[in-house]
Amino acid sequence: MKKLLFVVNPRSGKGRIKNKLLDILDLFIKCGYEVEIFITQKPLDARNIVVKKGDKKQLIICSGGDGTLNEAVCGLMKLKTPPPLGYIPAGSTNDYASSLNLPRQMMQAAQIAVLGVGTKVDVGYFCGEKYFIYIAGFGAFTEVSYLTPQDKKNALGHQAYIMEAVRHLTGLKSYHMKITWEDHVVEDDFIFGMVTNTISVAGFKGLIKGDVALNDGYFECLFIPRPKTPLEFSNIVTYLLLKDDKEAEFVHRFQARKLEIQCEEEVDWVLDGEFGGSRSKVVIENLREKVEIRKNLMKKQ
Repeated sequence: MKKLLFVVNPRSGKGRIKNKLLDILDLFIKCGYEVEIFITQKPLDARNIVVKKGDKKQLIICSGGDGTLNEAVCGLMKLKTPPPLGYIPAGSTNDYASSLNLPRQMMQAAQIAVLGVGTKVDVGYFCGEKYFIYIAGFGAFTEVSYLTPQDKKNALGHQAYIMEAVRHLTGLKSYHMKITWEDHVVEDDFIFGMVTNTISVAGFKGLIKGDVALNDGYFECLFIPRPKTPLEFSNIVTYLLLKDDKEAEFVHRFQARKLEIQCEEEVDWVLDGEFGGSRSKVVIENLREKVEIRKNLMKKQ
């Protein structure tokens, strides 16, 4: 019989999974799996159990928020031959679930996790030490994004939320950085930056525009400098509100396989919504198609 490791964060999304747990286990067993369930109790539990038992399983499924998914992926990266990963989103934001086109309805997501088609996805490598699946970022926007409850974001909407943030734009702390990627170099004072592989950031879609491929070996990068003139301030606001390409000359938006960021002081970084450490020099590398994740191939109605 095929073996499945089911890793559950019972606190994600105010315990949403509790009422569906038996139905989900029943589904997995009917699909021919011998299920071992692990309930996380503290940070890094998901990563550690994947490292310990993952190479003995034919499938790993995790349920929780973006942090739980991050830990599962970090565990898979430690395995010589990682099995496929299924994901049942249960957090408040679930950014990467949007990129995988996963439904919020848990039983539907469970069916995709156990029966869906796997797709290879890229994994980010941060400073040769940590992995992330969809974002590495810094700056006040990043911090505010993850501190704002999802229901408030939903109520405000993208434009109102950005308007609230840009009210304090000129007062935000900036960092003097030199950013190097491929044959390009830019040096400026930045108030915000993110290196992503997702269509949704902190519950908002569209901050990175265009079609985001999860397995092309490239990150989508966005860096916003401190506005130096009223015109720059106006154009940055216009870009954030309307996502207008005409104003993109006042932000730095590009694709990169690998980038190096040097700063005159230590900067706090966020990796997949969790604190990633303080660094004055950062190297971020895209590891192409390192993990297989079950994805919903059907278009949402």
